[in-house]
Amino acid sequence: QLQASGGGWVQAGGSLRLSCAASGLRLNEYAIGWFRQAPGKEREGLSCIRLRDGKTFVADSVWGRFTFSSDYAKNTLYLQINNLRPEDTSVYFCAAPEWPGDCPAPFSSDLWYRYWGQGTQVTVSS
Repeated sequence: QLQASGGGWVQAGGSLRLSCAASGLRLNEYAIGWFRQAPGKEREGLSCIRLRDGKTFVADSVWGRFTFSSDYAKNTLYLQINNLRPEDTSVYFCAAPEWPGDCPAPFSSDLWYRYWGQGTQVTVSS
């Protein structure tokens, strides 16, 4: 299972660090995707990181604003989002494919992710 947390309210230009805590799977063996979904909109794939070597894929909409880190002792992945914008307001989810290994292709398609955590709300005010 996965559990996303760390969301909150922030002013535009600020930063937030989201957490994705895993249980029942070894995070460092998997690829983890991040998605978001705003009310009335489709779920949007933002990134995927292959944790065994750190290879990342990032959507254009968030390019240059994502920083990843991990704490394998806690089996947790962190995503820092910088320079937040009002259009980033959304519920953010982390997800993992069914099998350990690579990011799916395309990484942004939620069809290839098997494990989903509850989302965490991010609200950015202008």
